[in-house]
Amino acid sequence: MNTLGKSLPPLASLLPFEAAARLQSFSKAADELHITQAAISRQIRGLEEDLGVKLFCRRNRAVFLTPEGRNLGLVISAALQSISASASKLRETPRTHRLVLLCQLCEAFYWLMPRLSTFHQLHPQIEIQVATSTRPLAELNDPFDVALQSTGRPSGSHRLALTASDEVFPVCSPDYLRVRKPIGIGQLRSHMLLHHRGTPPHAMEWDTWLQVFGENLDSYPRVTLFDSYPLMLQAAVEGHGIALGWHRTAQRLIETKALIRPCAESVPLPEAISVFRQHRGDDRASVRALIDWLAHELGATLLPQA
Repeated sequence: MNTLGKSLPPLASLLPFEAAARLQSFSKAADELHITQAAISRQIRGLEEDLGVKLFCRRNRAVFLTPEGRNLGLVISAALQSISASASKLRETPRTHRLVLLCQLCEAFYWLMPRLSTFHQLHPQIEIQVATSTRPLAELNDPFDVALQSTGRPSGSHRLALTASDEVFPVCSPDYLRVRKPIGIGQLRSHMLLHHRGTPPHAMEWDTWLQVFGENLDSYPRVTLFDSYPLMLQAAVEGHGIALGWHRTAQRLIETKALIRPCAESVPLPEAISVFRQHRGDDRASVRALIDWLAHELGATLLPQA
């Protein structure tokens, strides 16, 4: 038998009564709840009839709580505040354990996704939503909690959590280059160079990579341009030419023999990738867990403010 339902007063009357008791005014309660004063009066009259006691004294267009009304007001106010706090906590729970990780497409595809299962094993209660974009953080309006992007791209006021190193070297399909011994940089002139050109420019492409070794891209006549780094890397896998690979995105393809390194030369970049917190983000434990995991996977050290 549902004895609770039979003993409770009309639930629709509780909010109007709580507001009227707290504000000591039917008209102010009506304004607060966006209903008419007559509706407030009707709900309270029904509550009084159900309880069999007067909750308000009405004199000269003013209302005053009776002792019974004052006691009931305190009980209902405390109960409603408790319900409100519990509801707010429940609403916040999904946000507490759901994070948006913003990543450049190539890092997401070749570096992040093969590793993300290890984070889920460590933190099964945290849900990661991966969002990708080729635009710099400073140009994005979409919300995120943590973001990875190449160092040096505009980041706006987002908080830097760490930077990580990488290295850049030529890669190609083993079927493209039949010779198994490394070739010299000068020999690249006779090969098709797969070149990525993005906006804003990527940190290192063929022109800046060759400059490190005293070479100029203008003297390498065979170049195919791509506006997508993942597409360029896939073109290398399919044997269309020689591309520049970043260790963090190309290494798995090298390990699976989809790509090889035709040259021994490599250019290290001490601060190749940066991890940011959203500038208005909070200090949730789940955010800290994700940043700690990224630092471990990238072999980086957290900055003091992170």
